[in-house]
Amino acid sequence: MNSDEYKTLKREGEGYYTEKRSKFLAFAHHVTTVEEIKEILARYRKKYYDARHVCYAYMLGPERTEFRANDDGEPSSTAGKPILGQINSQELTDILIVVVRYYGGVNLGTSGLIVAYREAAADAIAHSEIETRQVEEIVSYTFSYPMMNDVMRIVKEMQPRIVSQTYDNTCEIQLSIRKSEAATLRSKLAKLSFE
Repeated sequence: MNSDEYKTLKREGEGYYTEKRSKFLAFAHHVTTVEEIKEILARYRKKYYDARHVCYAYMLGPERTEFRANDDGEPSSTAGKPILGQINSQELTDILIVVVRYYGGVNLGTSGLIVAYREAAADAIAHSEIETRQVEEIVSYTFSYPMMNDVMRIVKEMQPRIVSQTYDNTCEIQLSIRKSEAATLRSKLAKLSFE
C-alpha cells in the first residue's frame, strides 16, 4: 500500500460470538473524531444498559497514531487489546469496534476472554465493507483573472478535486489532491506566475 493510502470502513458491520452462554455482540463503525466515538459509546451504553461490559478499541488518522483500547472492567488486556489487535491485523484506521458482553454465568478465564473478544471483533470486520482511501492535501493558489485558462488547464491535466474557488480581480482556488502529487501541482501552478 502506498504511503498516501489507508484502509477504512465503507460500510459498517456487526459480529457475534458466544462462549459458555456469554454473548459478545460486536459493532464496527467508521469514525473520524474522538467526539464521534464518545457519542457512539454513549448510545451503546444506553441501549445495552443491562450488559456486563461495553469494551472497545479505536484507531484514528491515516498515520494510525491515535488509538485506544478499553477493557471496561474485564481483566487487564483481555478485551480492548484483542479488539485493537484485529484492527491492526487488517491495517484499518478511522474505525471504532465496540464489543458488548452479556455474561453467561461461567467465567471464561483470561485466554477465553481474549479469544472471545478477538473473534467477535474479527466477525464485525468480516461483515463490514473495507475500502482504500487516499490521503489528500489542500493546495491553495491565488492568481489574476487573465491566468484562468492556464490554471484550469493544469486542473484538467492533474484532476484534483476543487474544494472552493473565488473569481474576482484576484482569483483564488483551493484544490484537494493525493498527497504524493501535491508538490507537482504546487510547482506547476507556481510556474504560471513566472510565465
